[in-house]
Amino acid sequence: MHLEQARKKIDAALKAKHLCNIIGDCYVEYSGRAASKLPKGKRLLMIKGDSSFAIHQNRLLRPTNYMMNSSISLEILDNALVVTAKKTRPVEKIKAVFYDIEDIQCYEMNENADIRLFGSERELSNALMQDLSFLEPGLEPLNQEEVLRKGFVDILARDSKNRLVVIELKRRQADFNAVQQLKRYMDQVKNLKGIETRGILIAPEIRKNALELLEKYGLEFCALDFEIGNPSAKIKGIKKKQATIDRFF
Repeated sequence: MHLEQARKKIDAALKAKHLCNIIGDCYVEYSGRAASKLPKGKRLLMIKGDSSFAIHQNRLLRPTNYMMNSSISLEILDNALVVTAKKTRPVEKIKAVFYDIEDIQCYEMNENADIRLFGSERELSNALMQDLSFLEPGLEPLNQEEVLRKGFVDILARDSKNRLVVIELKRRQADFNAVQQLKRYMDQVKNLKGIETRGILIAPEIRKNALELLEKYGLEFCALDFEIGNPSAKIKGIKKKQATIDRFF
């Protein structure tokens, strides 16, 4: 494709905020928080209507270079079409120099931000707030997303012995960081309220190193069993029995 023809087609897509896919031989360089260069080769440049700019190669899912909310410019220099994306905060620039363009395809796409996530942590938390007694008798929910100095507690509850219970919910396997997060929140609640406080981590499963740390801190783990459906996720059960490290061997 002739470079001037390509420039006009891309420019029209940018003005109309269409999705634009450009395939051709190009050299790419990035400058900003770091610096990088891609030697000349066939690649895909994808420009979206929100000015997202992404360079893809024929491998991996993620783009090799990308920039969001950029300002995009086009110019023809030294028999090459230069497509540049810039940002000012922080200062960044990606320059794709196309020596040959094989194809350009532009598409008008309707914007629809109404996405519904099923089985989110918030949705599971809402279900737990309805009844915590099946987790343990006498456990009463007090507040959801209790705000702390740094972060928030998924569920704050009170047990039958009038102790506060900090519940941290994870919809995927709980890791080392999840245990540290629960311990940090539990300590903050205990210091703020001045009441004996427990911590319970709820997740489908837990990693070995996380379980070891959990037991070291004297925290509790409950295995969550749920299924994702439309229009909502459903909690099928919670296994209150404390997991042991032996099950990993």
